[in-house]
Amino acid sequence: MTALLRWNSADLEQFPDDGKRREIIDGELYVSKQPNWYHQVICMRVGGALDAWSMPDQKGMAAIAPGLIFAEDDDVAPDVVWASRERLAAILREGKLYAAPELVVEVLSPGPRNIMRDRKTKLKLYARRGVDEYWIIDWPSRTVDVYCRDDALLVPAMTFRGREILTSHILPGFALPLERLFAGLPLGSDDNET
Repeated sequence: MTALLRWNSADLEQFPDDGKRREIIDGELYVSKQPNWYHQVICMRVGGALDAWSMPDQKGMAAIAPGLIFAEDDDVAPDVVWASRERLAAILREGKLYAAPELVVEVLSPGPRNIMRDRKTKLKLYARRGVDEYWIIDWPSRTVDVYCRDDALLVPAMTFRGREILTSHILPGFALPLERLFAGLPLGSDDNET
């Protein structure tokens, strides 16, 4: 009988800094290229909008690609997270998050493996680990899928598209027009990331 290899957080420290993004979900290693320019523009805009909404009342903070270590075998770097002041005080240690923030945002990267990871694998992970709301942003198609907590699951709540305004069940008063979020980005993707 052969033992299955299970990756852990310590293994991530052994890899070279070679421009690849490595994450571990349920002990399985996922490797992808660094995100492209448009992906990063979306992350910056979402993070900026969340920060602008949070800062006047110091409701919480947003961060782009923070380390999120749920357990030794669940160690990921979501594209954007938002956590309230109270939750951040409980989960932030040594510059990394060690439990679920209220909101996690993933911006889809091209390629079937990347899309499956964000739409299925990470959706299950974030539901299992207690994330309250999960946004999946598909910039080439100009949509944002919002999943909200329902008991132990994250269930589809809304898909925003066109000229709609992205809002949130957990962020009262937050509003981000999709036209502003996607301004200047090309339709479709010619990137062949896998």
